Amino acid sequence: MKCLVTGGNVKVLGKAVHSLSRIGDELYLEPLEDGLSLRTVNSSRSAYACFLFAPLFFQQYQAATPGQDLLRCKILMKSFLSVFRSLAMLEKTVEKCCISLNDRSSRLVVQLHCKYGVRKTHNLSFQDCESLQAVFDPSLCPHVLRAPARILGEAILPFPPTLAEVTLGIGRGCRVILRSYLEEEADSTVKAMVTEMSIGEEDFQQLQAPEGVAITFCLKEFRGLLSFAESAHLPLSIHFDAPGRPAIFTIEDSLLDGHFVLATLSEPNLHSQDLGSPELHRPVPQLQASSTSHLDDFASDDIDSYMIAMETTVGSEGPRALPSISLSPGPASEEEDEAEPSTVPGTPPPKKFRSLFFGSILAPVHSPQGPNPVLAEDSDGEG
Repeated sequence: MKCLVTGGNVKVLGKAVHSLSRIGDELYLEPLEDGLSLRTVNSSRSAYACFLFAPLFFQQYQAATPGQDLLRCKILMKSFLSVFRSLAMLEKTVEKCCISLNDRSSRLVVQLHCKYGVRKTHNLSFQDCESLQAVFDPSLCPHVLRAPARILGEAILPFPPTLAEVTLGIGRGCRVILRSYLEEEADSTVKAMVTEMSIGEEDFQQLQAPEGVAITFCLKEFRGLLSFAESAHLPLSIHFDAPGRPAIFTIEDSLLDGHFVLATLSEPNLHSQDLGSPELHRPVPQLQASSTSHLDDFASDDIDSYMIAMETTVGSEGPRALPSISLSPGPASEEEDEAEPSTVPGTPPPKKFRSLFFGSILAPVHSPQGPNPVLAEDSDGEG
C-alpha cells in the first residue's frame, strides 16, 4: 500500500487522527479499493469511529501492488498521533505526506516532506489484524437532525470540558435542546449547575423528530467528530432512536466519509421530561452496586432488543469494508458481566450505557448457555 497526500489534505488527515484519538487507543488502518479506512473502538465497546478517505483525496493512491493481497494493520493510536501532533506545523511546513505499508518488515512508514527539502520519516511497528467493522444503518433510525457543524459547535461551547455526558432532545416549538447531564447521588444535597442551550428549527437543514424525544451520550467523543466537521466545513447528521439504542453521527463528502457510533444512556422516563420547561429534570440516582441491582437495571432496559453488533471480520464481505450498518436485534446474552467493565475516561458509565458487542458477520453468534458470556476476542488474541 502506498498513498500520497498533498496540500491542505495533510491537515485534514491529521485532524481525522485527532478525532479518532478521542475514541480508542488502537488504530485499525486498512487500504481498500474504495479508499483508505481508519477505524477505532474504545475499550468498553461503547463507541466506534471510522473515516474512509476516497482515492481522489490522495494525489497518488495504490491499495496494493499487483498480485498482492490487500493488507490491514493495527497500530497504537499514540504512535500514529505523534506524527500529526501539531496541526499548526502540518499546515505551515508540511507540503506532502507519504504513507506506505511494508508487510515484509512489519512497518508502517509515514514520511513528511517539509519546506526547504526537510524530510521526517516515522517507522511505526504494527500488528496484522482482522477487519474491524460495525453493523449499523442510519436509514433505520426514525429521528434525524442535520445542521452545519458550526451551529452545533457554538452550542456546546458553554459546557465545561470536564462534563462527561450531554442530553440532546426536542423541546417546545421544535427547538433542539442541549443540556448537561449530571448524575446525582441518592444522598447528595448539593445542587450542581446545569447548562442548557436551545437552537431554533430554522438553524437546521433537516429536523425529523417529534417533540419530547431525547438521548444522552458521551460528550468527549461528540466533540471529536464535531471539531473535525467544523474544520472541514461539513454539515453533521445525527441519526437516533429511543434512549438506549446507539446514535449514529455522520459526515459525508465526495472525498471522505465519517461515521461515529455512540452508545446512549437508557433513561425510561426521559421521553416524559418537558425539555422546554424551565424546571430541569433530575437524573435518575445511581443504583446500588449489587448483583440484584445490576440485573434489575438491565432487565428494565431490555438490552437484547437494542444490541448493535460490532464486528471483527476477515474482510471477505467485499472490497468495500465501510460499515454496512444494521440495527437489527442482536443475539440474546446475559447482562451481569456487561455491567462490570471498568470505566474509561470520557466513556459513559457501563452500567447504564449499552455496550457495543463484538461478533462475526461470517456466522451467527450464539449466546453461551452458562452465566458468564464472553465477548469475542480481538484479532491479536487479547481479551
